[in-house]
Amino acid sequence: MTCTLILTRHAKSAWDTSAPSDHARPLNQRGQRSAPAIGDWLRDIDMIPHQVISSSAQRTRETYDLMGLDVPAIFIERLYHATADVLFQVLREAEHPRVQILGHNPGIADFAHQLLRNPPDHSRFEDYPTGATLVATFPIDNWSDLSWGSGKVVDFTVPRELLGA
Repeated sequence: MTCTLILTRHAKSAWDTSAPSDHARPLNQRGQRSAPAIGDWLRDIDMIPHQVISSSAQRTRETYDLMGLDVPAIFIERLYHATADVLFQVLREAEHPRVQILGHNPGIADFAHQLLRNPPDHSRFEDYPTGATLVATFPIDNWSDLSWGSGKVVDFTVPRELLGA
């Protein structure tokens, strides 16, 4: 058996906003177009997660909503700007074989790099831009058995490719 991780950085957020904090920043128009494209892509490649585990920030919540995946989600405060180690701990606690994590850089990029045996051959993997989504499999039966450097890339995309921009 294998476990599958879908690792998504939130879609593009607004900086010119009256949000009272960084945590409350919403998506901008580009992000509002990108998030549904990510959801469509996951449906197209038949990689709908069984559960979404997300940062509690407004921009990750909006990304989840706009992806339209119709799967249960939990929003965790400690995933807001989480380090790779925190993301690793959260994933090891996951109970479903196909999980999506929604989070922020730099933690998401660091986490992706440390999890994989070999990175994807993609020019944007290094910086993991907003909306970037990795699909990777792991040769384990339970997430509690997860180890660093054990993931195999299935696919990687960025919204710009999905939207033809």
